[in-house]
Amino acid sequence: MKFSRQVVLIFLLAALIVVSACGAEGTDSGPVSTGNTEGMSSKKIKIGITQIVEHLSLDEARRGFVQALKDAGYVEGETLEIDFQNAQGDLSNAATITQKFASDKKDLVLAIATPTAQAAAQNIKNKPILFTAVTDPIGAGLVQSIEKPGANVTGTADLHPDAISKLMEFIASNVKDIKAVGIIANEGEQNTHINVKQAVDALSKLGVEVVKAPVANSSEVKQATESLAGKVQAIYVPSDNTVVSALATVISVASDIKIPTFVADKDSVKNGGVASYGFEYFDLGYSTGKMAIEILKEGKKPADLAVKYPETLDLALNLKAAASQGFDVTAAMKAEVKQENLFE
Repeated sequence: MKFSRQVVLIFLLAALIVVSACGAEGTDSGPVSTGNTEGMSSKKIKIGITQIVEHLSLDEARRGFVQALKDAGYVEGETLEIDFQNAQGDLSNAATITQKFASDKKDLVLAIATPTAQAAAQNIKNKPILFTAVTDPIGAGLVQSIEKPGANVTGTADLHPDAISKLMEFIASNVKDIKAVGIIANEGEQNTHINVKQAVDALSKLGVEVVKAPVANSSEVKQATESLAGKVQAIYVPSDNTVVSALATVISVASDIKIPTFVADKDSVKNGGVASYGFEYFDLGYSTGKMAIEILKEGKKPADLAVKYPETLDLALNLKAAASQGFDVTAAMKAEVKQENLFE
């Protein structure tokens, strides 16, 4: 019996050693797969978002981008880390932000508006960059062509080919005794330059004079708007980040001097512009987000993803703004506007 007990003890000891060894092997084997689907990696994706300034259109583009990622299954704090930085309208800030993104080795960078996109393209060469709310990506030096961008940069442009010409025709046809249109703009911005050029060309063909009111920063917007009093019968605010960020100032002065103000985007109509032919910046940002998914999940390269444009172009009207700025809205205008684009 004594011998048998020793055998049993030896057997039990051996069994414990085997079990312990198996447990140790399991501990060293690394993390267990969480069963991610549709190409989703357990690695947290790091995205840097740089925006030249905060105003409704750019904010909506950013919101649309983030929503597209959420709809694709990315969860902030779990599979997604977003680092949002606002350059506050300062080009040196824009450069510093993208340099930091490069050193942080972000997996992808979203640049909202032309100046921040240019800064990103200059400072980040080995990671994908997407832009949105850029008016002229070729003229800005961001891509080689619309169909084949050619490097690590692509995205969505915010200028529908017919948007400005249609709005200028609307102004020429509907503003009483129209002779001249004032344009408030900071033409130091590449996106603004192409906007203004298209407006001037369209108005010239319509026989309408242009009076420019240039600004270099938002603090000059009030004086520039006031300078148009008695010189023009309508004001146009292009897709200009400097002026749009101070749109409330333009609207306030326009209401005082009774000159209707027309704008380049639907969000600015919501904020007091009389009318625009445009689209939703949220939708533009969402399209950009879908491009990010193609890059992150499907392994596509920006060089092979064509730049996209807005797919819709609708008239938007603000009835309250029209009344306060002395513009008569006709039944025909209202009939052209979809209910969701009629603001009061």
